Amino acid sequence: MTPPLTTRHREPELMDQPDLAPHLHTDALRGLERINAASTAVAAVWQPIYGRLLRRAAPASLSVLDVACGAGDTITGVARRAQACGLDVGVHGCDVSATAVAYAGQRSAERQVHGHFFQHDVLARDLPQRYDVLTCSLFLHHLDDDAAVTVLTRLYAATRWLLIVCDLHRCRRGLTLAWLGTRLLSRSAIVHVDGPRSVRAAFTRTEAARLAVRARIPAATVEPIWPCRWRLVAERAS
Repeated sequence: MTPPLTTRHREPELMDQPDLAPHLHTDALRGLERINAASTAVAAVWQPIYGRLLRRAAPASLSVLDVACGAGDTITGVARRAQACGLDVGVHGCDVSATAVAYAGQRSAERQVHGHFFQHDVLARDLPQRYDVLTCSLFLHHLDDDAAVTVLTRLYAATRWLLIVCDLHRCRRGLTLAWLGTRLLSRSAIVHVDGPRSVRAAFTRTEAARLAVRARIPAATVEPIWPCRWRLVAERAS
């Protein structure tokens, strides 16, 4: 029986298994790239950055770190949009998975974006330095509430200017879209299993707002974005 969506239902996701074969992990990352493209994941991160740049003098350069970067497609997509606007961007990404870090570096080079990707476990320790913009997409639903608060706290502490966190919104429509989308856009059996599991484990927008309060992130906004997702944005005062 399918569990109800009134509360979170967390099951281990196949991509989180430490003994997952690299070729299976890579196949799943390719599938997630296609899903991210279809769900406009780059625009979800770029829009808050661009909107604020229009309202203030753009800095000469901007350092951006994507935490739990996966395939690196979101951060490289953001970098390309920023560069098209004449902004010099330092591109950084980190992930706990060595396979993901290697794949992200390869794909970044193929997209002609010079990025620095490194292995880091944000659950275990603070980020090594501060960045102008911190982004994190589709990661919090992997965590329990306390771990999610820990991650948000560490992300905000490492942010000089803007924090952007995007994730799934737990709802019936989102579950249906995840089931259909993973099968239409990927042949990876791992993605087929993990997609619906991710929605069942996801935080609702209201729950995400409560996490931000617990993480002591002032003036954070949590807004709905397409498709059946939410975006948390917090700007530090200059």
